Amino acid sequence: MNVYSAAQYLAFVVVVTLFVKPLGGYMNRVFSRRKTAMDSLWVPVERWIYRFTGVDPAVEMSAGQYAACFVVFGLVCTLLLYAILRFQRYLPWFFPGYLTTPLSPDLSFNTAISFSTTTTWQAYAGETTMSYFSQMVGLCTQNFLAGAAGLAVGIAFIRGLARQNTETLGNFWVDLTRSLLWILLPGALLGSVPLIWQGVPMNFHHYVVATTLEGAKQIIPQGPVAALEIIKNLGTNGGGFFNANGAHPYENPTPLTNFLEMLSIVLLPAALTNTFGRMVRQPRQGWLLYSVMLFLFTCGLIALHFSEQYGNPLLPDVDSRQSQLQPGGNMEGKEVRFGIGGSALTGIVTSNGATGSSNATDDSFTPLGGLVLLINLLLGEIVFGGLGTGLFSMVMTAAIPVFLAGLMIGRTPEYLGKKIGPRENKMIILYALAGPLSILTLTAAAISTQAGLAGLTTNNGAHGLTEIVFGFASSFANNGQSFGGLSANTPFYNIMTAVAMMVGRFGLAIPALIFAGHFAQQKRILRSRGTLRTDSFSFGFLLTIFLIVATALSYLPVLTLGPVLEHLLFKA
Repeated sequence: MNVYSAAQYLAFVVVVTLFVKPLGGYMNRVFSRRKTAMDSLWVPVERWIYRFTGVDPAVEMSAGQYAACFVVFGLVCTLLLYAILRFQRYLPWFFPGYLTTPLSPDLSFNTAISFSTTTTWQAYAGETTMSYFSQMVGLCTQNFLAGAAGLAVGIAFIRGLARQNTETLGNFWVDLTRSLLWILLPGALLGSVPLIWQGVPMNFHHYVVATTLEGAKQIIPQGPVAALEIIKNLGTNGGGFFNANGAHPYENPTPLTNFLEMLSIVLLPAALTNTFGRMVRQPRQGWLLYSVMLFLFTCGLIALHFSEQYGNPLLPDVDSRQSQLQPGGNMEGKEVRFGIGGSALTGIVTSNGATGSSNATDDSFTPLGGLVLLINLLLGEIVFGGLGTGLFSMVMTAAIPVFLAGLMIGRTPEYLGKKIGPRENKMIILYALAGPLSILTLTAAAISTQAGLAGLTTNNGAHGLTEIVFGFASSFANNGQSFGGLSANTPFYNIMTAVAMMVGRFGLAIPALIFAGHFAQQKRILRSRGTLRTDSFSFGFLLTIFLIVATALSYLPVLTLGPVLEHLLFKA
């Protein structure tokens, strides 16, 4: 590993860790309705919104009511976005000469669900499909709303674990409003300034037609790129203004913007671990979860870097060592501006962070490199993860080793001083089974039907299987990344990936909220000598081992037939 890559990785980890406590404390104050520096600006706006919408901020909701509001809000946003996409040719800033990809009903349906679930799976090229109006009013707005809804659910989940002897988790509309006004809007405004400074466009100009040195005509799209770029990362969405996403010089012009954009993905989900520790009044619990996330993140980063630096074993004459004259390793599909270090950091951040942005072609990674990204998706958004969803994913997963450890020591399993009984276990099982059932079932349907196999236009065999599994895993994880060799703009994949997105969004949030609702009803019991400490190194080790083993038990066969087999064939 070269010095530049190592320094970049270390700087990233240090900066994220330094921001965990202050950001976590800020979010705790925001959602506990304690005084913040932003109150003078946003409290009048918040009151006006409640008067206009008829929301009573003093009325709290049960877990079922909170979940119902979350689902209804998502469905309404989906319908509104679908209408914008279907009628975009009649709306402002539509250039028919350049927007040549038709938005069919199934593609519009898929895209609407994609952005309303923070998946931002893109089976289209943005610059030839979406008008400026669709990008700003449709997609950019949905990035804010969907991200805020996810954060609201995460906060409600934490409240359920923190409260006792109550039936309520808060008010969804209040949490949604505060997520927008106090978190996402200020973050987007602050984050967009350095991007514009570094050269990311923010305009509504007509497309520019340039003449190349060879005399050919080149069409250069313009548009409000900076506005979409920052919220796609901050809200853990990931949809790019351009088809090339973060590899496009307009979206990601310099190594500095690449670093800042990756920070914007991780900072809020990482800080939520501190918010969690503060709200349950056990800060060590939050730091334990952050430590496990950081350990898995670091392992993945190292594994991906060396898998790409080693290169392709079928090309033995290529020197994999980095020098002043060459980057070394597997540079296929990677931007020379960022090299292996910048692409590895982006790959790990985005595959862990539920943000489908990319600055390299995932399909061109080595088999082991692609395996690392796929495992991150299959882990289920537990390493930082989506905004709000990553935190409850980690806690719901941690409840399983708590239950198993409780059985082994002959005690009723407890977490945060509350018992995990039959009601809670049912929600945990529903949560745990949703991923394997959805991903493997949809993959089986794709590889056993002509419509599914038709998407493999460039690859088949082990790599083709990996492309299909990766597509459904990404959709279920509400991530949005894809292997470019899978042609997904067909009715089959537009519908099937939409199903995976909805299960990954609502099929996980609803059990998590109900689980939190059951916890909120309990009275916290005092810790005794027999209580399993869930803030200790030993529990962190147990949790880490469980995450690895559980993922392997669920997906090892399909991983063996996909990237592992491809790697073995490479070495044969």
